[in-house]
Amino acid sequence: MADLIVKAAVKEYLSNQNVASDFYDSLDEEVKGLLDDAARRAEENDRKTVQPRDL
Repeated sequence: MADLIVKAAVKEYLSNQNVASDFYDSLDEEVKGLLDDAARRAEENDRKTVQPRDL
């Protein structure tokens, strides 16, 4: 699966901080977990559309 985060956007958002190279992999895994949980909640509510409330 492709990376879900954009490194340049993270660097820009955290412009006053240094970002460790392995941070991006951890962040990507966290985002994948959030998406998996949101998809599960949508399915449990008989929806195919993931909505903000699923977060």
